[in-house]
Amino acid sequence: MRLNELRDNDGAVKERQRVGRGIGSGKGKTGGRGVKGQKSRSGVSIKGFEGGQMPLHQRLPKRGFNKPNRARFAEVTLGRLQAAVDAGRLDAAQPVDAAALIAAGVIRRAKDGVRVIGGGELKAKLALTVAGGSAPAIAAVEKAGGSVTVTAAKTETQDD
Repeated sequence: MRLNELRDNDGAVKERQRVGRGIGSGKGKTGGRGVKGQKSRSGVSIKGFEGGQMPLHQRLPKRGFNKPNRARFAEVTLGRLQAAVDAGRLDAAQPVDAAALIAAGVIRRAKDGVRVIGGGELKAKLALTVAGGSAPAIAAVEKAGGSVTVTAAKTETQDD
């Protein structure tokens, strides 16, 4: 078999039904929409409407709160750090901060700071300067002979 001989199985591809093309087509006149009413018209969206009854999304209680100005961190796993060191993109002898991680292509942007999390294994001795990290990740870096300096992340402005 060659590439120019490839084709779909018989019956695998069906042409779409063209509606509203005369009564002889089987889907003419009303085009499969039935007759009259709001749903037979085009451009009508009544997804959450329940005929005047209070819709479900309004009947349910609201819970929780999403802080609009919360700090968002760029998370880096130990495995990604080790992969960057192995590939030669990250120099273990130099201190590693957000700018070094961006230059190495480990993260795309620093956001409000870099956070080190577990996941993977770290063998390289790295001197990290980050906004935060999980306790197991920091312990793993220190176990490998490295150090973690936690800086104050960008804090949200508070109006009192």
